[in-house]
Amino acid sequence: MTPEEQALVQYRLERAQEALEEARLLFDAGHLHTYVNRLYYACFYAMSALLLTTGISTSKHTHLRAVLHREFVRTGTMPLEYGQFFDLLFNNRQKGDYSDLVVFQAEQVAGWLPQAQAFVEYVSGLVSQQL
Repeated sequence: MTPEEQALVQYRLERAQEALEEARLLFDAGHLHTYVNRLYYACFYAMSALLLTTGISTSKHTHLRAVLHREFVRTGTMPLEYGQFFDLLFNNRQKGDYSDLVVFQAEQVAGWLPQAQAFVEYVSGLVSQQL
């Protein structure tokens, strides 16, 4: 892996952490649509960093999701629960960003932050193993 690729991996992991911090602030301010968006992007940034360590790069969300399941969940590298959680965020981010009349309830989405933090930590650990 080139130094430039390593720098990009690190940048994406930092963006994941930043998105988690943004999500925390947004939840506290009651901005639940954007909270869900930032949780999804935290996981997306972490996964895109991991994919770079394996030589795979994509900006397409559906492709990244497919690779996550094919290369990591099905192989047992990542627990099924993390794949399911990524799907949950993916679907809800889509609804929140593109559908009308979607309302998230704080009690429904509050527990997603610790789950997203755990997902990002797990993926960061996989990245460290690859580097």
